[in-house]
Amino acid sequence: MPGDSFNRTGDAGSVTSAEKDTGFVSDKALDYSSDDHTSVSSFEHDENGVRAGKLNIPVDWPPLAAHEPKKYYFWNLHGPKGVDLDAVATQPSVYDDPEKARLYQPLPTYENLHRVDPKARWTWREEIAVVRKVDLRIMSWCAVMFMALQLDRGNISQAVADNMLDDLHLTTNHYNNGNTIFKVFFLVSELPSQLVSKKLGPDRWIPIQMFSWSVVALSQFWLNSTASFYITRALLGALEGGFIADVCLYLSYFYTGVELPVRLAYFWAALTVSEIVAAFMGFGILHMRGVQGKEGWRWLFLIEGAITACIGIVSWLLMPPSPTKTASWFRGKNGWFTPREETIIVNRVLRDDPSKGDMHNRQSLDLQMFWRSLTDYDLWPIYIIGLMFFIPSSPVDTYLTLTLRSLGFTTFETTLMVLPKQFLHLIFLLAVTYISQRYNERSYVGISAQIWILATLIPLRIFGASANRWAKYVVTTLLLSYPSTHAIQVGWTSRNSNSVRTRTVSAAMYNMFCQLGGIVASYIYRQDDRPLYHRGNSVLIGIAVLNIFIYIGTKLYYVARNKRRDSKWTALTPDEKDNYLRTTTDQGNKRLDFRFAH
Repeated sequence: MPGDSFNRTGDAGSVTSAEKDTGFVSDKALDYSSDDHTSVSSFEHDENGVRAGKLNIPVDWPPLAAHEPKKYYFWNLHGPKGVDLDAVATQPSVYDDPEKARLYQPLPTYENLHRVDPKARWTWREEIAVVRKVDLRIMSWCAVMFMALQLDRGNISQAVADNMLDDLHLTTNHYNNGNTIFKVFFLVSELPSQLVSKKLGPDRWIPIQMFSWSVVALSQFWLNSTASFYITRALLGALEGGFIADVCLYLSYFYTGVELPVRLAYFWAALTVSEIVAAFMGFGILHMRGVQGKEGWRWLFLIEGAITACIGIVSWLLMPPSPTKTASWFRGKNGWFTPREETIIVNRVLRDDPSKGDMHNRQSLDLQMFWRSLTDYDLWPIYIIGLMFFIPSSPVDTYLTLTLRSLGFTTFETTLMVLPKQFLHLIFLLAVTYISQRYNERSYVGISAQIWILATLIPLRIFGASANRWAKYVVTTLLLSYPSTHAIQVGWTSRNSNSVRTRTVSAAMYNMFCQLGGIVASYIYRQDDRPLYHRGNSVLIGIAVLNIFIYIGTKLYYVARNKRRDSKWTALTPDEKDNYLRTTTDQGNKRLDFRFAH
């Protein structure tokens, strides 16, 4: 919480010299001109604990929204039937209460401070238009950057389909080792990358990352030994690690908690689109085998690495540091958003999550903040899910091209045959994320995805050597089309962090555990188990069953944590609750008035 800008141990009306110096108190959030604090709204917004309780809004303030946000991220500007788009959309928050507002002031160094205004009101039509503009300006380019990431980390499977292993005199075990080296370096660079990003700003660090790994990616054109293969795998992992967490942190500056998981679904949808595009690119580039006496996979690495380098350079020019800092010689002297639009973006995000004003976007974490975030045990259930949830599908996906080749399909047939699973995976990813947000449910949708995987792994385990190759292909395609809950879980981690400090570390931690899961998955299919991998598939079936119980346990854990807090909170008198809010040293998700999503 923003304790740096408010004296929590004193009276709720006191302000620090830092606040006075900014002019924030008199000009913005604490400018309550009416002495009459009679409540004009009985709206109880208790989805997030920090907003629980009725608000005492001054009667002379503009009205707030008559209802909570609908699922309007699929609306067009005409809106759904029965919704007045010209009605006020501004949601109630702690900033409407004269006493609570003083407890949730952004830091004096908060980069968007000049647009913070608790009296600001806007309509649904304005909000929808602003969100669409953010989608176009911010989200779409983040998706392009993610596509570039996938080009450079995913083209190894296409290279393998073009006989790269044979050309370099490598075996399947060398391939496994290379994947493990990549994941280990990807893993260990997650937290350092996130800390650098928090210090420099994601808008600076992400383009630097992209250009750096693109140089390594295109240098794979000159691979000539096992050692060079391992070295480039290590460098790619080290430079790409942290990218996903950095982008997630960056997007949280522009979107509310409800919107973020859906945007992350778009983000991972871009990965699938990238795989589809890469399949067509690979089909053409791999036909270059023989050009200047070089193999097709070498040209694949060179050309796709060069594409990423160009995207990295443009990213340096395109990425603004915050909603109110979009003006530049490249983006235009007036920036992307009008002052009115900046006000809407900043205030709707802060109203949804006041903790986003706790830190400047270029403020680093000190060791104490880092350690407190790292040891946040309430987030470890989600980390464990990150470790385990995709292991049952990962080996099948990693070996898909090799499996198809072993079934007798050609290099070019294999390149195109991955398209159906990518298309279906895209559809089901968006569908399951929508369902999760529509019903505010995370654990059960995770269970359903594991049941899907289990139902397709079992026949894959039963198939023998004489089974029809098209039957194997169809079952494998259905397995890899499962509704991924990855985007949901990244948003879940962010939601249950409840502070910028914790969110910075938790995003990296979640991805680190995912990489650990990838390392485990790399050694389930072994050389002596090929080509049917019966032993490996038996292990995957057991892990899928275990995952179902992990999701159930996570659900029960958060339900129990919320019930204990409900019991303590309801036992307090109104005065005791007010005193807690004014004087507590609890931070982030350790606050008594915070409730975990599950």
